[in-house]
Amino acid sequence: MKRFVLKNGLTLLLKQRPTNSVAVEVTVKVGSNYEPLRISGVSHFIEHMLFESTKKRTAQQIANEIEKIGGEINAFTNNEKTSYYIVVLHKHLERALDVLSDIIQNPLFDEKVIEKERKVILDEISITTDDPKVYQWILFQKLLYKKHPCRHPVYGTKKSVLGLKKKDFLDFYYKYYVPNNIIISIVGNVDERILKMVENFFTFPSRVLPEAKPFVEPKQTKPLKLVEKRKIMHSYLVFGYRAVPRGHPDSFVFDVIRSVLGRGQSSKLFNEIRTKRGLAYSLGVYYDAGSDYGWLAVYVGMDKKNIQTVKDIILKEFRHLRRLSAADLKDAITFIEGDYILSNENNYNLADVMSVWELTGLPSMVEDYVKNIKKIKKKDIKRVVNNYFKNPAYVIIKQA
Repeated sequence: MKRFVLKNGLTLLLKQRPTNSVAVEVTVKVGSNYEPLRISGVSHFIEHMLFESTKKRTAQQIANEIEKIGGEINAFTNNEKTSYYIVVLHKHLERALDVLSDIIQNPLFDEKVIEKERKVILDEISITTDDPKVYQWILFQKLLYKKHPCRHPVYGTKKSVLGLKKKDFLDFYYKYYVPNNIIISIVGNVDERILKMVENFFTFPSRVLPEAKPFVEPKQTKPLKLVEKRKIMHSYLVFGYRAVPRGHPDSFVFDVIRSVLGRGQSSKLFNEIRTKRGLAYSLGVYYDAGSDYGWLAVYVGMDKKNIQTVKDIILKEFRHLRRLSAADLKDAITFIEGDYILSNENNYNLADVMSVWELTGLPSMVEDYVKNIKKIKKKDIKRVVNNYFKNPAYVIIKQA
């Protein structure tokens, strides 16, 4: 990977590969963690609006420009970034840059479109709230954190979305959508000649960015529990702990623990909960690490009569990590190596990974991630278990 900072402050990441496709991702370093509560959800709303119309294109033209050549165009927002991406055949790279630069630099924020898209987002919030498999994560983060803004859903609330005005969008957009706050990652059959092309398309000037305010999260001193009853046919459990941010050296240890406990059908939890006992159909482990927060959690869907048994098994497997065998550690590490390399053979996946590590401040980890995973020893697992897995938090959405 090659890294460049252009004259206007924009960061460009390039990875050359002899492929027919090329992936371009434009990442704005802003997400829901940057939002005051009154305008909660504005980052996600702006993501929607940028696909609606520009000074050059209608919403239909934006989509058709890429889809008519067999390409893919999409976007997503999370706690810390908003990313817009296009995947096309290599010969259409210039078109991809043209479209992305247009939606990033020339959105209209038309009043009528704002009202139309507001309805769409309110419907999206309702769909998420209705789906316990998704909503359990909203409840979990709100339970786990008391001060940090990651406790709030990325899409905001119905109240905040209803209250957003055109001025809110414009103020937030002009504050954060600036080249010195943007990463462009490109993966495919490209070379350094693309620098000039990017400079020609992304011409907007840099501006002074708002000063970031650090959040001090109170120490968790006891287990946390939340139970919500619903008229559903299934029950859902999320059980986990606070963890370290992605830039912390122990983040690699958490990756290995996630692999041991929940990498798939060969994982410890799948074997104990489903293969041996048939207590659940769906389960897994997720480690979410941002720049200044992190958590690791197990999720299981099951009948309500199995909740306590499953929770006991999860606790037992967390304790057993202290006595992890050399063979289990090796399997976890080789899984991560294979999964990371195979996943990143996809140009878009690699482009996104590049932007994530750049956002974290560790761009070299694109190449060095597996090397760091291979350094993890059994003593590291034991130390992390002893240091971090003391007070769990768990959310149950239960059959009424």
